[in-house]
Amino acid sequence: MLAELFAVMAPVLAGAGLGYSWIRLGHPYPVEFVTRLVFNIGTPALVLASLSGADIDAGSFGRTMLATALVLVAMAGVAFGLSWLLRRDWRVLLAPTMYPNTGNMGLPVVLYAFGSSGFVFGITVMVTVALFQFTLGTMLVSRGNPLKTLVKTPTVYAILISLGLLITDTELPLWLDNSVDLISGFTVPLMLITLGVSLASIQVRSLKSGIGFSLMRIPVAAVVAWGVGQLVGLPPLATSILVLQMSMPVAVFNYLFAQKAGREPEYTASLVFCSTLLSLIYLPILLAILM
Repeated sequence: MLAELFAVMAPVLAGAGLGYSWIRLGHPYPVEFVTRLVFNIGTPALVLASLSGADIDAGSFGRTMLATALVLVAMAGVAFGLSWLLRRDWRVLLAPTMYPNTGNMGLPVVLYAFGSSGFVFGITVMVTVALFQFTLGTMLVSRGNPLKTLVKTPTVYAILISLGLLITDTELPLWLDNSVDLISGFTVPLMLITLGVSLASIQVRSLKSGIGFSLMRIPVAAVVAWGVGQLVGLPPLATSILVLQMSMPVAVFNYLFAQKAGREPEYTASLVFCSTLLSLIYLPILLAILM
């Protein structure tokens, strides 16, 4: 079991460690460019490559999206409780409580722990979280129309195309399938490297509060995800991956949104950093239970 857990965590540590070391050695890294590349090209390609030929029916796909949405709504309620306990503005804690790192860290862990069959559910959870984050999240930090954000999000179209393929039991043409598969290949490695770069770039000033928040949020998220999975009737594999994904550390994007909104970005940085460090301890334990 220990060898299996190490095999899962080693690629995550290697990728993130590479990005972290790259910055610490003084090399430049175009975070904004890579983020746009991954979000606008890599992620849609990954969604198409993973879902177009996946062994998942439209019903399971829809239930997984619904379950993820319900967990996010429940965690929004948890954010108000945490804000009262920690004596912080609820607007500061809402995003870190709701949005775990289901992309940069979650997808690699799911891939190496559960293989391609589980990766499909991991992708489904990730895109649902991303849709919430880049619509509701954008609405909270600006006065823009969230519908415009949806229209401009390539992942939405990748989801719609994948749903159409799943419903009609149709496969992509071989030339397109090969092209999408090739392009999607850079997504997970770049996600991990960018995670390491982000951790090396943010400044942490409050380790105690970051660790305290993580110790409260993580078990609650796991229990809520398991309960919602049972309520919706997800298959055991999908439930395990929902629990794993929603227990991931705080997403780096929350720090970027906090900076944009001017809502205690230094505090949010500590939540990202501390929860990611703690994940190296609790994720192997969680994986031992779920695998």
